[in-house]
Amino acid sequence: MISKRLVQTILLVLASTLAFSFSVKAQQKQPEYQLGKGDSIRITVFRNPDLTEETRVTENGTITYPLVGTLKVGGLTIPAAQQVIAKALSDGNYIQKPQVNIVLLQNRGNQVSVLGMVNKPGRYPLETFDIHVSEMIAIAGGIAPDGADIAILTGIRDGKQIRKEIDISGMFIYNNFADDIVLARGDEIYVPRQPMYYIYGEVQRPGSSRVKRNMTVRQALAESGGPTMRGTERRLRIYRRGADGKVESLSPNLDDPIQPDDVLYVSESIF
Repeated sequence: MISKRLVQTILLVLASTLAFSFSVKAQQKQPEYQLGKGDSIRITVFRNPDLTEETRVTENGTITYPLVGTLKVGGLTIPAAQQVIAKALSDGNYIQKPQVNIVLLQNRGNQVSVLGMVNKPGRYPLETFDIHVSEMIAIAGGIAPDGADIAILTGIRDGKQIRKEIDISGMFIYNNFADDIVLARGDEIYVPRQPMYYIYGEVQRPGSSRVKRNMTVRQALAESGGPTMRGTERRLRIYRRGADGKVESLSPNLDDPIQPDDVLYVSESIF
């Protein structure tokens, strides 16, 4: 029989192992922020307070700094930009072995826009270069109650315009995160309003409701409380707009899927 002390020892070892594992993951180096146009920075040089300077990265990725003039820092990480300034000061024989420090004051160059049906739409900075679509939607407060399950991403990749519809809830339901791509500067995420269907006629609660995932005509009827005493399921009609823009009148089966903007009519029973 295993003693209580042995069990406590095993649990302690397991807890220590897990804590170490999480610590290692937390310490793994993430991609570093790269300076972009519009960023505001403060530059200081150790023991040289007269060289403290607050400046902005211009549209062409340069800054102007005392003694050395114009330097290219756009697209560089902060440590790399520090090295560029230090090298310029050293090469100009202004300071021997300068220790340069840069602090990011405002992140304007690496931002994405989150628009539409989210709780906090706006522009958000990319603090690192491994932020995914789902993470940015979470930063924007998540999808609003009236928002759809999808997000539309537009941006530039390899010089070409991209547009991608991403099934946000489907990623978590089906454990498929292939579409949860990494964001790049200038990307825009748009969450549309949730798709709706409409039902009228002999139903308990006519009106509009949200089209839920894999929703059928039967489920749409149940959502509206079902037919009234005078209504019937046998003479259902769906009015649906086709690809040519014309509205078609269809006789659906109860297990047919509901599509966004469908108009479902429940007829009165002839008996």
